Amino acid sequence: MRVPVSFVGLRVSVVDNVSFDAILAALKAAAEETRLRILYLLARGEFSVSDLTDILGQSQPRISRHLRLLCEAGLVERRREGAWAFFRLAGGGGLPAPLRALVDALPQDDALLARDLERLAQVREERARAAGAWFARIAPEWDQLRSLHAPEAAVEQAIRDLVGPAPVRALLDLGAGTGRMLQLLAPQAQRLVGVDASPAMLQVARANLERAGVTRAELRQGDINALDVERGAFDLVVVHQVLHFLDDPGRALREAASALAPGGRLLAVDFATHEHEFLRTGHQHRRLGFDDAQMAAWFTAAGLEPRQSVRLPTDGPDAAKAGCAGSGGDGLTVVLWLARDPRVITDWSPDGQNSGVA
Repeated sequence: MRVPVSFVGLRVSVVDNVSFDAILAALKAAAEETRLRILYLLARGEFSVSDLTDILGQSQPRISRHLRLLCEAGLVERRREGAWAFFRLAGGGGLPAPLRALVDALPQDDALLARDLERLAQVREERARAAGAWFARIAPEWDQLRSLHAPEAAVEQAIRDLVGPAPVRALLDLGAGTGRMLQLLAPQAQRLVGVDASPAMLQVARANLERAGVTRAELRQGDINALDVERGAFDLVVVHQVLHFLDDPGRALREAASALAPGGRLLAVDFATHEHEFLRTGHQHRRLGFDDAQMAAWFTAAGLEPRQSVRLPTDGPDAAKAGCAGSGGDGLTVVLWLARDPRVITDWSPDGQNSGVA
């Protein structure tokens, strides 16, 4: 692999507040062919050791050693997902500017890098096949449930309308499932983080996002009741069709609220109260929907201000065809509940110094 001569003398605008020693350590860590190739690949998504072994054609111990060195240098971060571990660029891709410029300048037509990209495509294709096979087994249950409520397109449009067109600095999707909410809101979100308890669902989400060209999403296995994410860091948190699976939805909403930045918003999407008992026995629903008063109480207990709710009812014309004993032929109403963190950022403070949270 040869870096083009035109890279020599490249001027880099350093916007990061990174020390000289940190930049030097980062450049030293990357100054090896395999590690530079790893950074080149991780700039395109997150991968396991097994993925990188297949792509780079090297032994697992050797790849693990290179990843350890990159992690120690703060360039790469490691996240557990069940028995697996996935690696991605640290801080959502925040390499020091000189190293970012170097990675971006690597020529895609270089023979070695071109082979890496070909193998990367093969790994993604295999991921998609495995995820598709798993999801096909549960698809009948999803189709049965979808037949009872408003079309997904209508729900997604309502989500877009409620979120609005303004840019989102950091989005957190709790119960990421297939990754659809991350994909839906990716065009306006600078940072995307999805959390799900199921490694199998994360595989589906990863394949779907890669297929859609969304490679910068951070996917993490985690418990919605005990989040392992930065507190006060997200200006939009989405909890989409998750609360009805939980014994204590209020606790989950308190955890979600703790991740909000001052002035951030929490969007919960779920069902209005209903009497479809078959969803408990056939779909593991713990709660048969929620009403506005209950959601408002949970938001308030979490320190949030309830702001708006949008109802998407359906006459459920397909409910009788769903083959569900006890469905009664009535559809489900999807509701979007929006709440806001009441804290605000201000440039006024009692001592006359700027910045602060009020």
